[in-house]
Amino acid sequence: MEFVKPTMRFVKLLVFLVILHQIAFAQSKPNILWITYEDTSPQFIGCYGNADARTPVIDNLAEKGIRFTNAFSTGTVCSPARTAIITGVKTFETGTGNHRSNYNIPADMHGFPYYLQKEGYYTTNNSKTDYNVGNVKAFIKDAWHESSNEAGWWKRKSGQPFFAVFNYMDSHQSRTMTDPYSKYLKMVIDQLPVADRIGENDFVMPPFYRDSPEMRKQFARVYNSIKLTDNKIGALLQRLKDDHLLDSTIVFCFADHGEGMPRGKTNGINFGYRVPFVAWFPPMYKDLSPWKTGGIVTDELIDFADLAPSMLALAGADIPKQMKGRVLIGKKRAKPVDHLVLSSDRSDNGVDMVRSVTNGKLVYSRNYYPFINEARYINYMEIGDIKIQMREDLAAGKLNTLQKSLFEERPAEFLFDLSKDPWETHNLVNDKAYQPELQKMRTQLDDQLLTSRDIMFLPEYEIAQISKTTSPYNYRLDDKNYPFKEIYAAASLAGKRDAVIAKKQIDLLNSGNKIVRYWVALGLLSQPAKFLKPYQSQIVAALNDDYALVISTISAVAYANFSNQKAETNLKNLIMSDQELLSLMTINYLIYSPKREVYLSTIQDLLKRKNLSYNIKSAAKDFETSLSAH
Repeated sequence: MEFVKPTMRFVKLLVFLVILHQIAFAQSKPNILWITYEDTSPQFIGCYGNADARTPVIDNLAEKGIRFTNAFSTGTVCSPARTAIITGVKTFETGTGNHRSNYNIPADMHGFPYYLQKEGYYTTNNSKTDYNVGNVKAFIKDAWHESSNEAGWWKRKSGQPFFAVFNYMDSHQSRTMTDPYSKYLKMVIDQLPVADRIGENDFVMPPFYRDSPEMRKQFARVYNSIKLTDNKIGALLQRLKDDHLLDSTIVFCFADHGEGMPRGKTNGINFGYRVPFVAWFPPMYKDLSPWKTGGIVTDELIDFADLAPSMLALAGADIPKQMKGRVLIGKKRAKPVDHLVLSSDRSDNGVDMVRSVTNGKLVYSRNYYPFINEARYINYMEIGDIKIQMREDLAAGKLNTLQKSLFEERPAEFLFDLSKDPWETHNLVNDKAYQPELQKMRTQLDDQLLTSRDIMFLPEYEIAQISKTTSPYNYRLDDKNYPFKEIYAAASLAGKRDAVIAKKQIDLLNSGNKIVRYWVALGLLSQPAKFLKPYQSQIVAALNDDYALVISTISAVAYANFSNQKAETNLKNLIMSDQELLSLMTINYLIYSPKREVYLSTIQDLLKRKNLSYNIKSAAKDFETSLSAH
């Protein structure tokens, strides 16, 4: 066959067709825009039924898209929530449930945008990270083409699909609560047109806050901060439209966890977990949406561990085996689930541990540290005017029974019927009518924790040590190192105030497993004195334990109940320990002790030390506050 030399015109046409094919191939994959905002519960968004809210942008997105009524953050404070978002793995498996602990995850556990890059996506983050993992700089570099406050879809190659995250801080707890009021005026009110501002009498107060002018002044910050957030989301969507990308981009818009006010953020109840969550699909990609049309409201249960596998499925990527969440959308969509298991652990200097089950209508929470109340001391919150006002109102006797309950010991279990009690004001654990549901949710919790081998049942002191040589995620899989069934059997007793259980705990004080003994001591800390008195000799004998965490915990029991002098000496020494997590735990025990005055001079000596960590300094300041508050 005779070879015919192609003309220049033919070559140009061929090149054009190749480029056109590449663009068409690339755009067969949707662009994905994530809009995240801080510290917001659905109760304060218009499309979720709040007539006082002014959130027209989010409301419009919901009206044309899909509004999820049962979306939940895996944790109740930002960094653990973001671990679950970015890895697609529950924090009670990764060991990252404690806020800003930054413990190691396995080297082959990448942030999910890493896998999107393999599918040709341009990935950007603007700009919060706070992923709560070790080696975080490498982790961020691995996941994002760009992560900065300048990042966005605008630097991608022509025709390249993008995954872009924008995070808005305007509704963060700093704006709504902890910053001085003058700073709020500058950062929020001055940024809002007068017509957009929400007055102090323009909303209904949640019932667990006192409805007073002083409290209204502070709570108005929530509404105005969300309004500013809504305005900024509108500006971003307008830019997407101006760049002619709205018709090829799927949009997700959601908060990182519940409301950043007392009883919400950091608390393992619905008010801490549930988030507003809206998705919008352009007509080009409506076939990827299970709902096909807009204006849909769904009560499907979703949590943050579902997001990573769902994004990978949208992009056509393989889903790593560690991602056990549900694929929500696209061709690989999984069946809806009937319940979720959620978790809440330490936030800053405020230790806690809660595991929860929800089916959307009911929420069950198991409190393993019930001697610590819902308004527990976290210094970042204590400096806020609203928290100061609440403590002043408590001291002045101005709070009703519900409002006072935030400052009282919790029960071991909560059960709330959200369909009848959206503000979680009536605990139904002892209601006979709810016993079948209660038993079912208890079993669901046990099954999930035993399957996942919840590594957070190790004290953080241990998790920190493990992270120096391996990852808590991998460590938990070895039953020799981590006999979880044995540990969980002891931990399951903790927090329950019962004479029979107290006897079981005493019997376990001689266990050969130090973690079991720790959980026994922690459980005894919640028992009333009348159940401990018969076992004074066994408790005092345990002061000679060879494990520091048992010594700390059992000393708190022995001094509070028996004024034991050795226990007092132990606690003073442990407050001054160079082991930060040991000192932090000890201080937290004592903040809630009825006999804490004796430790004030030790706390004051601690505060004289140079280079104290943020959490130790915060805990020590909270100790001083706890004395002045009473």
